[in-house]
Amino acid sequence: MINIALIAHDGKKSDMVSFILNHKDLLSGMKIYATGTTGSKIETEGFEVEKLLSGPLGGDAQIAAMLAVQKLDLVIFFRDPMDKHPHEPDVQMLMRLCDVHNVPLATNPKAAYYLLKGVKAHIQNHEK
Repeated sequence: MINIALIAHDGKKSDMVSFILNHKDLLSGMKIYATGTTGSKIETEGFEVEKLLSGPLGGDAQIAAMLAVQKLDLVIFFRDPMDKHPHEPDVQMLMRLCDVHNVPLATNPKAAYYLLKGVKAHIQNHEK
């Protein structure tokens, strides 16, 4: 099973909800982890989600810890580049750990789509 983390800054939460609704097929069979508010919004749409703390309260750090122990296979983090975020050091740590542990990271819907499409193709090729 593929373990995926979904995170979205406040200004991008609606984009995340739209993204998951438009790509249910690509997310099927994946275990979804999400920061608190993002997870609640995703859960409202009928997805099973393991919710962590809200990002500013430590959710980004929880996901970073999961990366460090290789519990996540990919991260989708819709960041809002037009707003300030008081927990920016946590965001930078999370992104750094994706690089350190070679975990794919998408920060916008188009990159996330191609990442999920590639993961699904990889899984299908190995099932044959």
